[in-house]
Amino acid sequence: MNKTIVAIIYDFDNTLSTKDMQEFTFIPSLGITADEFWAQCDKTSHEYSMDHILAYMYLMAKMSKQSGVPLSADKLREMGKGVEFFDGVKEWFARINNFGASLGLEVRHYIISCGLKAMIEGCDIAHEFYNIFACDYVYDQNGEPVWPSVAINYTSKTQFLYRINKGVEDVGEHKKLNMYMPKNQRVVPFCNMIYVGDGLTDVPSMKLARQRGGYAIGVYRNPEDASYLVDEERVDFYVKSDYTENSQMDEAMKAILQKICAQTRFWQLSEKSVKNNQ
Repeated sequence: MNKTIVAIIYDFDNTLSTKDMQEFTFIPSLGITADEFWAQCDKTSHEYSMDHILAYMYLMAKMSKQSGVPLSADKLREMGKGVEFFDGVKEWFARINNFGASLGLEVRHYIISCGLKAMIEGCDIAHEFYNIFACDYVYDQNGEPVWPSVAINYTSKTQFLYRINKGVEDVGEHKKLNMYMPKNQRVVPFCNMIYVGDGLTDVPSMKLARQRGGYAIGVYRNPEDASYLVDEERVDFYVKSDYTENSQMDEAMKAILQKICAQTRFWQLSEKSVKNNQ
């Protein structure tokens, strides 16, 4: 019997990493502070009525070129090596995979991020993910960015839940994504999805996952950081961003996996009993 597939879907910045990925190496390389860079992004966004994600992608390409060291995919991957993570993140994936396997579940880890794909690909945990959905550039023959190929903001994140659900993970494939697919042919039912995020940009995805029978976990550095996630009933659990064994996060994730296992067994027995008595 095929194992039941469970998708654990993570935001990246401030969910797994301790701050925005640009703040570890890219922004310091410009000789400015993080506050100065993000303020410039806000200014550009308002001045040109530009999506904030496109604004930061534009400024990263522009400012790096002005500094004399243009961006490239390889350079971004190299910068990704400097990303730091919350306690326990690096050991988290193997432990959760093993726990899921003990329940007969195949756990797949995904990233859906407003950050840059190349930087995530260069970080220490990139190999842990079944797929990484994040912002990216089209690069010219010199390897320099000329146009955004993917720009993910807080609402467009939800598209990728459907891609995971249907198994249509090629970002360039839209026809199959929008075609009707019977529920029994979908790779990962929404009820087998767990979304993990830290704040406002995750709300639409949290809401969609929970509305469709899935789960959401909010993580925080300080409890007051995003307490509205609890107040507005966006999450099933609200826990500290500590991924070590026996932490609140560890216990919450294992509880959800146990519930998915029991729920799957219930449905299988129910379906079998109905068929046997027809």
